[in-house]
Amino acid sequence: MFFVYVIKSTSSGILYKGQTNDLERRIIEHNSPANRYTSKDGHWELVYSEQFETRAEAMKREKFLKSGKGREFLKNTFG
Repeated sequence: MFFVYVIKSTSSGILYKGQTNDLERRIIEHNSPANRYTSKDGHWELVYSEQFETRAEAMKREKFLKSGKGREFLKNTFG
């Protein structure tokens, strides 16, 4: 199984989109001080996830969420 996920910084409100085959491990990694990108924005919380059979499907959905229409979808979903 593969997951597409959206996490939100509790300090800045920034949304981060990604995909993984181990969602729990990936959230822990994002909150680790060793993570260069996400460590500067404080604690991250999972706000959205979807499950897919293949990595290709997950990557396609992640690409959509990072597009203009995908950002619009997330804005309408999370304000």
